[in-house]
This record gives sequence, C-alpha cells and structure tokens, in this order.
Amino acid sequence: MKYAKQLTVILFLSFIFLHLAAQPPQGIKWTPKGNGYYAIDAGEIFYTDLSSSKKTKIITKKQLTPQGAEKPINPRNCFFSADETKLLIYTNSKKVWRYDTRGDYWVLDLNTNLMKQLGKGKPASSLMFAKFSPDSRKVAYVSEYNIYAEDLTSGKIEALTKGGNRKKINGTFDWAYEEEFFCRDGFRWSPDSKQIAYWQMDAKITRDYLMVNNTDSIYPFPIPVEYPVAGTAPSPFKIGVVSLGNPNTKWMSIPTDTVLQSYVPRMEWAANSSQLIVQHLNRKQNETAILLCDVKTGKSTSIYQEEDEAWIDILALWDEKYSYGGWDWLDNGNEFIWASEKDGWRHLYRISRNGKSVTRITNGKYDVMQISCIDEKSGYLYFEASPENATQRYLYRTRLDGSGSAQRITPDNQPGTHNYEIAPGAVYARHQFSNYYTPNTTEWVKLAGHVGTDGDKVNEAISQQDKTKSSLEFFTITTADSVTMDAWIVKPTNFDPKKKYPVLFYVYTEPWGQNVKDEYGVGYNYLYRGDLSADGYIYISIDNRGTPVPKGRAWRKSIYQKIGQVNIRDQAMAAKEIMKWSFVDSNRIAVWGWSGGGSATQNLMFQYPDIYKTGIAVAGVANQFSYDNLYQERYMGLPQEDKSGFIKGSPITHAKNLKGNLLLIHGTGDDNVHYSNMEMLVNELIRNGKQFQMMSYPNRSHSISEGPGTFNHLSQLYTDYLKRNCPGGAK
Repeated sequence: MKYAKQLTVILFLSFIFLHLAAQPPQGIKWTPKGNGYYAIDAGEIFYTDLSSSKKTKIITKKQLTPQGAEKPINPRNCFFSADETKLLIYTNSKKVWRYDTRGDYWVLDLNTNLMKQLGKGKPASSLMFAKFSPDSRKVAYVSEYNIYAEDLTSGKIEALTKGGNRKKINGTFDWAYEEEFFCRDGFRWSPDSKQIAYWQMDAKITRDYLMVNNTDSIYPFPIPVEYPVAGTAPSPFKIGVVSLGNPNTKWMSIPTDTVLQSYVPRMEWAANSSQLIVQHLNRKQNETAILLCDVKTGKSTSIYQEEDEAWIDILALWDEKYSYGGWDWLDNGNEFIWASEKDGWRHLYRISRNGKSVTRITNGKYDVMQISCIDEKSGYLYFEASPENATQRYLYRTRLDGSGSAQRITPDNQPGTHNYEIAPGAVYARHQFSNYYTPNTTEWVKLAGHVGTDGDKVNEAISQQDKTKSSLEFFTITTADSVTMDAWIVKPTNFDPKKKYPVLFYVYTEPWGQNVKDEYGVGYNYLYRGDLSADGYIYISIDNRGTPVPKGRAWRKSIYQKIGQVNIRDQAMAAKEIMKWSFVDSNRIAVWGWSGGGSATQNLMFQYPDIYKTGIAVAGVANQFSYDNLYQERYMGLPQEDKSGFIKGSPITHAKNLKGNLLLIHGTGDDNVHYSNMEMLVNELIRNGKQFQMMSYPNRSHSISEGPGTFNHLSQLYTDYLKRNCPGGAK
C-alpha cells in the first residue's frame, strides 16, 4: 500500500506537470544563446546559468506588484521581448475546453520597473495568446473572438478585426480544430512587426451540440458547443493578413471544396514579411499541399504535394512544440524541414522553397518520434527514436545533409524512455528519464559526452533500483492471425503459477494512444482503490495494430476504415492466447478503458462475449457517427462515401450480444465524447433486454474530474464493481 500511495502521488504530480506544460506556449524559457533558462518559482522569476548551475533571482515580488496594489500578481507564465527590455506576464488564467488559454496579461518594463495591464476595458481574464511584436514595441492578443494590437508606449489599442463572436472566430479556433489539430493560437506577427496573419473560422454552418446543465440552477439550461460530427462539413476557414493602421483584411486565395470543405492546420510567415506558408489538407486528410501565399495579391501557389492511401498525420505527432506555431527553416529560408511516411517510415526531409528539391535527412527502418533540435550551425538534426524497441525512446542525431547514419546520444546503459528539451545551439539540454523500475528523474546535461551539469542524476537513480523487485514484465504475444504485439503484465503478489488468477485488461487500442511504454508507473491502475496485485489480479495491457507506436506506417495505418474491427480482433485474439496460460482463470476475464478505451471495452464485451465476462467502460464512443468529423473521418473516411465501417465498428451495433457484467460511466458535461453516446447505447441495451449498470456524473467533462469528491467516488465505484463481478485472488 505504501508503494501504491507514493505512486499515486507521483502520477498525480506528473499529470499536473503535463497539464501546466501544455499551457501556451509550452517549453523552457531558454536564453537566446542557450546557456541558461528562466523559470517561475514561488511567484518570482529566476535565471539559472547551466555552466555553473547558479540560480539567481531576477524578478522579485516587489517588481511584480502593480503601482498602488498591496499584493503582487501571481505569474502563470512569462515571456521576454526580443530586445529583453520588457517582460510579458500571464496571470488569472481560465480554462477554455482543455487548457487555461485565457487570462490577464501585464507588461513589466525592466528599465523603469513599471507594471502595466494590457487590454484595459476588456472583460477580466479574456485575453488570449498575447505576444510581443518582433520589434518589442507592441503586443497583440485575442479577446472575445477579435484580435487587438496595443502600443506599449502610448497605450493605444487598435482593433484589427471586428464582429467576432462564437460563430465568427478570429485569431483562435472552433472546438474541432483545437481538439484534433491542437490549434489554439490563431494569429502570427510578421517579421517586420507591421502585419498580422490570422485564421478566421466561420462556424455558423456547424450545428451546436447541446449539453444540458441540470444542477447549477433550478431551471436547466443548455450549453451549446459548435461540434461537427462525422459526415458533416467542417467550419470553413479563411486566412487573412491585416496591416496595423489599416485594418482592412486581405484574404488569401486558397482553393477548397465548396461542399466538402477542407482544412488548414498550419500557417506561418514564410521567413519574410511578404509571403505566408500554409499546409492545406483535403476533407479526407489523405492529400496535403504546401502553399506559398503572396500577402499583397492573395494568390497562392502549391510548391509540394503528398498523398496517402489512408491519412496524413498531423504535426503534433512529430513535433509537439508546433501546437503554438513555428516552421523549421534552413539556409535563410531557402529550405524547410518536413515529415513524411512515404517510404514506409516517418522520416524527415529538407524541401527547397520552390518544392523542386527534396532530400531525405533521416535514413533507416525506424520512425522519427520527435524533432528535438535543429543545429544548423553545426550541421546536425537531433531527434528521438527507438529503432530496436517500440516501448522505449532515445535521442539521436544525424547530419542535416542526409549523409551518414544516425548516432545515438543517449547512453547505452540507460534503457527506458527519454525526453529531451535542447537549448539553442545544442550544447545543453534538460533530460528526463524513467523506465518501469526507475522513478521519473530530471537532470541537466551537456550533450557532448552526455555529461550532467548538476550531478549524474539519471545513472544514480538507476543504480539505486533493483529491477528484479518490480512486479511488471514486458512480453510479446503472437495471435492466430500471426500478429505480434508488445504487452506488459503485472502479476499478483506472492504469485503461484500452479494456481489460477483473474485477468484485468487495460485497453485504449485507437490511433491516438500507446499503452505499452517502458516508463515508470506504466502498470499502475490509478482508478483501483487499493492494491490490485495484493488483491490477486493479473493486470495486462497490449498495443494492437493501429496504435501510434514506432513500428512503421503499415502498422499504424492498417486500422484505416476499420476502427472497432482490426483493433478489437487483435485484442481478443491476444486474450485467447493468454487464456491458454495455465495460471489464468478463463472464467474471470475483465476489461476496462477510458475514451477510446471505453469504446474498445464496449466492443470487446459485445463482439467477444465468450471471452470478456466483466467490463468497465468510461466515456466511450458508442456510435462512431456521433464523434467529431476531424478525428473520425481521418481514420474512417467519409461516411457519405462508405458508412459500412462506421456501423461495423460501433459498439452500439453489437450491443445485442452482451452476456457479461457491464458498467457504463459518463459525464453529462462531456464536450468531447458527448453524453448522448451513453443514452443511445442504453436504449439499445434496453431494447435487447440486456441488464447492465450505469453511472452518470452531472456536468463533469471528459476527464470526470470536476467537483468535490468526484475522483474518490469514481474510484470506489470502479473498485467495488470489479471486486463484485470479477473477484480477485488465486483458486
């Protein structure tokens, strides 16, 4: 129990760290030279020099106290101007869907120590994505669906767009773009600080999904969300450029299908102030074009095209920092870096500005998992990959010209999962590591020799662990279909192979989640109230075909148009092999999952009722027609062209086959997988005379995390149901 409590705290803190790290813009605040970084600590701002590890306070609470105020503001994030004379401070943050992307912004003049709040007259905590102009003289931001620029000397606020509202969105995005493309910040300063390019989303054709709030007033009231379900057109986009002092937008001419529509998930200035570079995706997301747009004429020219028989992955899968903008230019804007799976693996290419020259940078039978750093001065590209083991992750580098083979930077004696944030110049990096038996450890390193600047923390952490004491093991399982999958297993305490134990499978199974990772806490069931192993359960998770693991394009895209079929069969066939083990009690087989894992749990219970006897499905998509078009159509195609896969893969189609014990859990305020999924499935189960249990959490979102006592209630519900219907212990 002590281990379980410690791990619960670790996982909770990890969740909080990841949540905070995802706030805009994410990442470390490096110095321009990359020899140090800035960080907020206890309401003040510190600078750490990486050559000496010396930490110096540079911004005090006194400096962060506005004139006439008694208390300092509490910084959530901060950003230095390019000339390093001013500091932009983000505070009083509020949640927009998943992340706290709106709040208040202040500017601290580092020469005078005067604090000034931006957006005076705007509603409290309404400013979004504020950022300095490149010349450090202005700050632009979004407030209530319009874009503004504020002069830091005069205080004049200029409205660059007008008429913005929930259905006419300027400088930010609708729900689907934010959720599935990770698009939140929707405007960009030009390099000369004279123009702003931005997205405008027209959501008036997008129907509202109505969530009903039954608890915050005597009379229930609806909460509308613009949400395009599979088969409906996305919100049309425009890309515009507006000049400061002349707020008449010039719209770019980007071809689109007037019926099906299309997408623009990326837009940046093209290394100058006269052109934009845009990624344009067709509705089915299997054709992409890179366009150069002339901002004076609005004319767009396609310089590079690519097609895929399935879908084209979005940028967040290979460089998460792009969620808040950026484009990797080389040779003073004459080339850029692009990722493609056209040779069967996710590799990086350098493409000339006119698109006529394409050079592959990374080579070999492996997937690039993350771009870590481009060190053009030294001629190297740093990236994360795992050629030998899809459950792990390591840092490599290769020549930018594509010559030679990749060189592993991560030491060979550190097996597991590594993440690096590399400073400009690629001299220093923050190195984060864990594996299944070593807790999360962070150190600062010099990449040359991978030498720690603040001690040899990772090696020390590994040396203090005894992996033989871990109850988790990795294994592979091969099915009757000749599919071999990675998996992990946690066996019961005092395991006796001569006895039989129940098995609980943890599933996700869809293209957006990998469960089998060599990292700390991977086999811990955070919902179970108690010690799963001590209570006599075998706990297993398996990554089927279609999961986003670094095993090549064919592995990942074999699930195209077959979600709810290929993934479900892989899981069930693996379970059949596991049931042959002498110590597995085939009468006590349970499964659970959340979101896509909730859908998989439902499908496994319905499609393979003779295998799975107990299921706990949280926030699952019961009907694929009800989920958003951007996600569902990417992996399933357009239902108006072929809806058979949507039907075959939806749990609701197979609900009539239920034999075992099923618990359905959903939040009524879920804006992602709407509560209607629960009720549609409930109706189908009732129609077929199937008994089940359900729990709805009023006004809770997809995470079912809001409100006092929620997690404890959910955890107890989950635990009691599992124990009652699939008792633990050896027989």
